[in-house]
Amino acid sequence: MLKQLRPALLMTVAFTLLCGLVYPLAITGIAKAVFPFQANGSLIEQNGVVIGSALIGQNFTSDKYFHGRPSATTDTDPNDATKTIAAPYNASNSSGSNLGPLSKALSDRLKDDTDKLHAESSVAIPVDLVTTSASGLDPHITPAAALYQVARVAKARGLPELRLRELVAANVENRLFGLIGEPVVNVLRLNIALDRLASAG
Repeated sequence: MLKQLRPALLMTVAFTLLCGLVYPLAITGIAKAVFPFQANGSLIEQNGVVIGSALIGQNFTSDKYFHGRPSATTDTDPNDATKTIAAPYNASNSSGSNLGPLSKALSDRLKDDTDKLHAESSVAIPVDLVTTSASGLDPHITPAAALYQVARVAKARGLPELRLRELVAANVENRLFGLIGEPVVNVLRLNIALDRLASAG
């Protein structure tokens, strides 16, 4: 019996060390050497302070900033642990709303969002400004969604719309290798550039 147990135990220990320790450490080391920005969470710093990640959206609500997609993420209600409350872009609880096309809550939310956006502009509303992503954390919007908000941001900041359109164009991330995905705008990076533009006068 020991003849059979010894190799089994040795293989278990060897593969535990190899697959559970050596391999993860090697891959992490390679990733940090080759892709340091991505391996460390794609963190965005401003004046030496981490202000967010390029991979996770933030809930901008002021008229002075470009807004991201709606987020359906939630968190525990601090007043009642058996309930949840809306917590947009809650990275610890990534999820969609799971509301179907017959949901009254979804219909009401869409109507409210659409009414608010129609107050900004009479042009067609880009769909990503009223629909949530599957994760609830999407940090990007389409260039059309960013351009839709230019009039509101320009008015709130007292800046010419043309300068803001140029700012949006400068922050468009094109398709990977010109083929994969669609052009997008990272909302956090756009708003950082917006603050720089406003402070520059």
